[in-house]
Amino acid sequence: MGEERVNMIVVREFDPSKDGVGVEEVERRCEVGPGGKLSLFTDLLGDPICRVRNSPAFLMLVAEIGEEIVGMIRGCIKTVTCGKKLSRTVKNNYSYNVINNNDLSKPVPVYTKVAYILGLRVSPSHRRMGIGLKLVHQMEDWFRQNGAEYSYIATENDNHASVKLFTDKCGYSKFRTPSILVNPVFAHRVPVSNRVTIIKLTPHDAELLYRRRFATTEFFPRDIDSVLKNKLNVGNFLAVPRGSLKSGSWAGPDSFLSDPPESWAVLSVWNCKDVFRLEVRGASRVKRTFAKTTRVVDKALPFLRLPSVPAVFRPFGLYFMYGLGGEGPRAAKMMKALCGHVHNLAKESGCGVVVTEVANREPLKLGIPHWKMLSCAEDLWCIKRLGEDYSDGSVGDWTKSPPGLSIFVDPREF
Repeated sequence: MGEERVNMIVVREFDPSKDGVGVEEVERRCEVGPGGKLSLFTDLLGDPICRVRNSPAFLMLVAEIGEEIVGMIRGCIKTVTCGKKLSRTVKNNYSYNVINNNDLSKPVPVYTKVAYILGLRVSPSHRRMGIGLKLVHQMEDWFRQNGAEYSYIATENDNHASVKLFTDKCGYSKFRTPSILVNPVFAHRVPVSNRVTIIKLTPHDAELLYRRRFATTEFFPRDIDSVLKNKLNVGNFLAVPRGSLKSGSWAGPDSFLSDPPESWAVLSVWNCKDVFRLEVRGASRVKRTFAKTTRVVDKALPFLRLPSVPAVFRPFGLYFMYGLGGEGPRAAKMMKALCGHVHNLAKESGCGVVVTEVANREPLKLGIPHWKMLSCAEDLWCIKRLGEDYSDGSVGDWTKSPPGLSIFVDPREF
């Protein structure tokens, strides 16, 4: 009988004109947190494909039995950096014993087409029927048809059901364990050091800076220009020691990179508040009262700059910081100033928290303010090679490569 029901499962593309109610019902049924524990829930603001809509290519599939939707999955495809190599020009220079030291210090990125799976849901009443596996397999078929070489997913380390599905049944392997850092937005403004100058960059200037300094960072999106020009991008900010710019003011990325200050940092900000809202549920009345009291005190006496628990027990939005990078001995201090600036922007827009995701060994992590109780020390990314052909001989099988110091987290899929 179980096999017969599996054969009745139909997987097809999501149809926004008729599937909205059914998808929302599955999402609602899946919103059952563990008893007695805090749980995080997501409101997609009526747009089931909001988390992939801004990607270069995306698809949402639904699984149905009869006319009832019982599961869904989202996926997207993009081109990202999977490694780096010396340019062909540099290799030729080696053979002629003519070596340019500047060229040797700037390897070029190796790109690959990668797919990302997210938002897999199966109605609790229809689990253990192979629906999740069928959704994953059909999504992977679409990935292959569109030339993706790898597929990866992000999940919580303690989400044993998800980890088991992808690693035991779908052939994925554990790949990276970045940290999600969450900082509350207080009722008071955070002071930013007057020893730091913060410059807002145009999307064009930010693109040039990112491509020339961070294009070899793992998962760097080849279409970074599309990300920076998206309407959800709040801004791009550069921090330098006050008075360190040789020209006295910002003169463009060419001038800056030809003679940069001793230390600097950069980041961009994405407005997730207009894409989805989050809510923490399962808190006791005591915890709720305590949180509200801290906010009331902070709002009444902002000059004391007292830490306060954000209003996370009702729907709240967030700003996501991405493209974090920098150079120099004081880069972490520059990053801390940028984070303070972003906090104040988030406060003005009514966000509850500011979030970023970085590699576990990211050197700039020391400069990123966050609350451990709100953060996730280890997110888990799992990866699978979809094709037999490698993207580049200098990289080989990306799934077997060791982690680097940094990673680029695309805000479009956070």
